[in-house]
Amino acid sequence: MPATALPEVRATYAIPLRSRFRRITVREGVLLRGDAGWGEFSPFWDYDAAESAAWLRAALEATEEGWPPPVRDRIPVNVTVPAVGPERAHAIVTASGGCTTAKVKVAEPGQDLAEEQARLEAVRDALGPHGRIRVDANAAWDLETAVHRLGHLDRAAGGLEYAEQPCPSVADLAALRRRTDVPIAADESIRRAEDPLAVRRAEAADVVVLKVQPLGGVRVCLQLAEEVGLPVVVSSALETSVGIAAGLALAAALPELTHACGLATVHLLTADTVPDPLLPDGGTIPVRRPEPTPGTLAEIAAGDDVTRAWSDRLAEVAGHLAVAG
Repeated sequence: MPATALPEVRATYAIPLRSRFRRITVREGVLLRGDAGWGEFSPFWDYDAAESAAWLRAALEATEEGWPPPVRDRIPVNVTVPAVGPERAHAIVTASGGCTTAKVKVAEPGQDLAEEQARLEAVRDALGPHGRIRVDANAAWDLETAVHRLGHLDRAAGGLEYAEQPCPSVADLAALRRRTDVPIAADESIRRAEDPLAVRRAEAADVVVLKVQPLGGVRVCLQLAEEVGLPVVVSSALETSVGIAAGLALAAALPELTHACGLATVHLLTADTVPDPLLPDGGTIPVRRPEPTPGTLAEIAAGDDVTRAWSDRLAEVAGHLAVAG
């Protein structure tokens, strides 16, 4: 694919976050427009051109091919709770649009176990006894730390639905799964792995988390889900509603969907690229594809320096993709 085949770049955005998330305070990216509609290209800045190529493939699928037909028209979603204090965590869940599942960030640098326990207790209070709570450690723990922490966090939450990527290696995930009653979900071991099927062979997870941009598109994710053969949670990569629409398309096309998906993350942004953001209502988001308007694009437009940086980055990644084929 030659770099000149890229669809039109329609906007570069820079949107502050409501709370620090994934160690960033401003989300940036590029919106593209092609014959099939809008697409988003927003790899995090610590990803090089090779890793960012999958993100561009996903954007090109959205703009040039569109997505497979849906088999459901609404997607159940979880509310995402950053590494905030208990009062803020309670408020986020209460204002989540009826979500009955919460994903809570843990293993934040500089925070201790007591802070995590307080956050989980607040989330449980907000959800009530029948809500589901999952935690995400972003591969921050070694095996022994994970065993120790999950025992305490499971009790604080009144029972965890699962722990997402508590350890970085597939071997440690497999060992942890045999030493804890908390189910294990694999995220980074799928999306940042040379061999994503290693999780299945090692019996290292009960659930897999799939993200459209990092994996290269909706169709790639559908094929991977079939090959892994485990329950799937579709999650966002902290995109705007343009990118979230691709996640909804994946969740809508899966043959089975047994868990709430992590696609209700637009509320973490202080603004959006569309006038009608993809937010939950009654704990679900309808499967639709909202479009930006000149007004919304003007509100979130990045400055000249950021726009030039993303233009250079897009060219670099497109060049890499052209060489890789």
